[in-house]
Amino acid sequence: MPRPVRVVAGGDGFPLGPATALDAAPGLTEVAAVLRGALGPATGCDFPPGPGGIRLRIAPELPAEGYQLDIRPSGVNIRGGSAAGAFYAVQTLRQLLPPATLRRARLPGGPWTLPGIRIEDAPRFGWRGVMLDVARHFMPVSDVLRLLDLIAFHKLNVLHLHLTDDQGWRLDVPGRPRLTSIGAWRPATMLGSRQHERYDERPHGGFYSDDDLREIVAYAAQRHITVVPEVDMPGHMQAAIAAYPELGNGFAGPVRSSWGISPHVLNLGPEALQFCRDVLDHLCDLFPSELIGIGGDECPSVEWRDSPVAQARIRDEGLAGPHRLQSWFTARLAEHLAGRGRRVFGWDEILAGGAPPGAVIAAWRGAGPAAHAARAGHAVVSCPDTSVYLDYRQSDDPGEPTPVGTCLTLADVYAFDPVPPGLTPAEAGLVLGGQANLWTEHMESARQVDYQAFPRLCGFAETVWGPPGRDFDAFAARLPAHLTRLDALGVNYRPMTGPRPWDARPDAPGNPRTIEDRLAELREMTADLDQASA
Repeated sequence: MPRPVRVVAGGDGFPLGPATALDAAPGLTEVAAVLRGALGPATGCDFPPGPGGIRLRIAPELPAEGYQLDIRPSGVNIRGGSAAGAFYAVQTLRQLLPPATLRRARLPGGPWTLPGIRIEDAPRFGWRGVMLDVARHFMPVSDVLRLLDLIAFHKLNVLHLHLTDDQGWRLDVPGRPRLTSIGAWRPATMLGSRQHERYDERPHGGFYSDDDLREIVAYAAQRHITVVPEVDMPGHMQAAIAAYPELGNGFAGPVRSSWGISPHVLNLGPEALQFCRDVLDHLCDLFPSELIGIGGDECPSVEWRDSPVAQARIRDEGLAGPHRLQSWFTARLAEHLAGRGRRVFGWDEILAGGAPPGAVIAAWRGAGPAAHAARAGHAVVSCPDTSVYLDYRQSDDPGEPTPVGTCLTLADVYAFDPVPPGLTPAEAGLVLGGQANLWTEHMESARQVDYQAFPRLCGFAETVWGPPGRDFDAFAARLPAHLTRLDALGVNYRPMTGPRPWDARPDAPGNPRTIEDRLAELREMTADLDQASA
């Protein structure tokens, strides 16, 4: 998983043993280190440097993320279009061995033999992403690194890290100590969907130091994953405003404990704008990603109507009203990031009023905004909540934990295609790929993230790696063997038979929705884009 483009099986395989050597060409030493670290403990093989055995080479004529894997009795030949392609070949190699070899220590069994096979493979899309929300529930560094290992195993290559929201600020910023002493902690957490008004009355929080984030970035880079950071602005800012009330429009209160959208937004005065620049500069210092996420979603303009600071900004800039403030603000952030050699990555709301040139759009409000973005000439990452929001419930079984959103089964996720219908070839070429989103309002631990993500993330990986024509029945037939691999990796995936009694969360009731209701809601939410197109 994901299924390779071309597989030719047959012939005798290659046995691994203590004397199996690993011959890595220059530029592939890190890939060789990953192979040794992944297979050595369970197989008992040290893979010493030397000729014969497993051979790693760069083949520039192949696609950059493509590879060829040839296993014969004489040895294993891996050719990658780049180090990334060779790395993906190693992930395939791991899946060709019994699941016991995925464990961290040696079990009885072996010796292990790789099957005789030839594989030629390359991904369809360059953006194969997962978004992890660490603002609603803080995830320790060790849990983030574990998730990186799991997504790398499935040949996904982007981690979009949602670092801030109304319910918590997870980034240390020089000169702004209250962001972490105050903004990183909320007094309580909601249990279940917000209409039930249940709370656990237990403080929750945490934040990452600079070295924590550098570690995450370096660990990801070794696995050919780009970490794209996001600090949501100018909305979803209650945690920052709780720490520094002068950034807001008169609100003086704690970090938000309830889910949903806070009305408390940045005032967009000079101090708030400088704050945002300082935050973006710090992100640029920590994250080498060309794209820097600025959020831009779900920003109410109600406070701006009566805010003296916001009204002064509207007058000074000659804006038509509060509804034009956000597009002005986004343009200023884009200019600042351009000065650092970076580009804006924002949710599809930034299309309203015109997104800055060069901005990359994360299209989430159904399938329509991806088409809007591409037709407007913007690169786009498709992540519609109607297909790939993995916090949404997986079935109508009442035992699903905190069932929210529409029902997205494994088959629904597998049917997702990042390219919306009706685009010209040139417009379709602007679709960089797809992304599955893990919002963590109802996932306070890695165990719960596992349950919501897998095996749906296995299906998603195949949608963004393989060709558009896919066979779900064939995928489902291969899945049981893959689940034994997830067992060996210690993943708390959702069983195919449905939730277990201990998966239920009766203390945290949900709010199931029908797809018809959600589609009607999305038509209303995206009316601004329809007007812009007209």
